[in-house]
Amino acid sequence: MKISTKGRYALRLMLDLAVNDTGEYLSLKSIAARQEISDKYLEQIISLLSRGGFVRSVRGAQGGYRLAKSADQVTVGMILRLTEGSLSPVPCLDEEPDACSRSDICVTREVWQQLADAINGVVDHITLADLAKRQRAVSAADYQI
Repeated sequence: MKISTKGRYALRLMLDLAVNDTGEYLSLKSIAARQEISDKYLEQIISLLSRGGFVRSVRGAQGGYRLAKSADQVTVGMILRLTEGSLSPVPCLDEEPDACSRSDICVTREVWQQLADAINGVVDHITLADLAKRQRAVSAADYQI
């Protein structure tokens, strides 16, 4: 399984909003500059995140974007599922078990289920707040040279 640039950039965008959360709205241009991502591409991603209820926006000169929920209420898994869809390594895990004629004798499905459980166990237990804390620690270490 590979996460697309849309998923990776959505996570970076959300992390940027979390790290720079002062209560003010942030312009997409400033986020794009900090993250070194095209603002045109971020426009597409922010639209998806907004429709998903993850960000709020305000138009105008003082407008921009901010998190719609607290950073500790948003997991990496929530963002990736919005941008990527299912995180299952094989399609049969997303279907009813009876959809596949081999489901009752397929031992490889157990492997795929364990892999899916491991992936979900990681992405569903890391919040934006966790990542923001890590990011601040890394940024602070850069300035202590």
